[in-house]
Amino acid sequence: MPDKPKLVKCLVWDLDNTLWQGTLLESAEVTVFPGLRDVIVELDSRGILQSIASKNDYDLAWRRLEEAGLAEYFVHPQIHWGRKSDSVGEIAEQLNFALDTIAFIDDLPSERAEVAFRASEIRCYAAEQAASLPELPEFSPEVVTIDARRRRQMYQASFRRDAERESFAGPDEEFLRSLDLVMTVQRAGEDDLSRVEELTLRTSQMNATGVHYPDAVLRGLLDDQNHEVLTVTLTDRFGPHGAVGVLLLEYHRAVWHLKLLATSCRVVSFGAGAVILNWLIDQAARAGAHLAADFRPTDRNRMMDIAYRFAGFAEEPCTCTAELGSVSGPGPVSVSGSVSGSGSGSRSEQGPDRDGIKCLHLVADPRQAPTTMRLNSPDLAAGRLDRSGSMR
Repeated sequence: MPDKPKLVKCLVWDLDNTLWQGTLLESAEVTVFPGLRDVIVELDSRGILQSIASKNDYDLAWRRLEEAGLAEYFVHPQIHWGRKSDSVGEIAEQLNFALDTIAFIDDLPSERAEVAFRASEIRCYAAEQAASLPELPEFSPEVVTIDARRRRQMYQASFRRDAERESFAGPDEEFLRSLDLVMTVQRAGEDDLSRVEELTLRTSQMNATGVHYPDAVLRGLLDDQNHEVLTVTLTDRFGPHGAVGVLLLEYHRAVWHLKLLATSCRVVSFGAGAVILNWLIDQAARAGAHLAADFRPTDRNRMMDIAYRFAGFAEEPCTCTAELGSVSGPGPVSVSGSVSGSGSGSRSEQGPDRDGIKCLHLVADPRQAPTTMRLNSPDLAAGRLDRSGSMR
């Protein structure tokens, strides 16, 4: 069975004879093709962002989109007379999306060819396919979360936040304090698992391993005394950022094993990754435990590597890693198969997608609380005692 294609994160629309019938500069009475309003609304409800790359007069085109009641659905539109490949690239850069998660639809084969020539990773579609896009697997996420349904609004809030940041005269730290940021780390519940799975699938730049833990596996860990599945959310005065992080932690007597850390690239500039790691390190220090973290370097997650190294993790030997079994010690982890299994204690974690994972080590030390945001979080050391009556 062929692999399911990678999900599209953003669909970029042409306007003339693609979204609407006719050429705007020839007639201001262009009308949206039948059924395409429903397509736009449906894709938006699935968490797929949409933008525009059109050779047109910006003011005229935007006014027509407003009149059609569609302007609000498009983020960072590029409406000008430049190359569409440049427009699509600018959209991907502003959204911080990999090019292979971008789709482009246009009625002209020459425009599709120009985009594909300059960025072959971008998937291009003919205008005649527009009505059927929601039926394609790359536009059909298996689960649509609360965060997905409001993804566009969260990105639009981030644009307003970025605009204020540009006009802020003080240092970055003062700006972050002005946002009234509140980070909440909490143990995942049944309702959180779809958000956790979605985050691990969507995040590549700030994903420590790229290992996908399916819903069924995560669900089996919720009541496992040896595991924690933790979610991270962030809010500020502009509104919620939604779920921005997930941690999968396994307890051993001398070491806590951080099997997965993934954070949204949307909150990199807020220092969210450093806040999460420093909180976890402080918790481990209070429990008298070392930390071991799985990490697999890719061409996309260099920032996560820097975050781990800056926090103090290193490839260094320690007797505590003998407790980790097949993932013990520094260097590549030698495993094969698929992530599977549930229940307490050690799990079978085999899969081709775990090849090349390194085990980083840290002797945990006390860390200061963040100064740019308020942090609400569980007491993991105390929680271990509360659950079993003795330190695990």
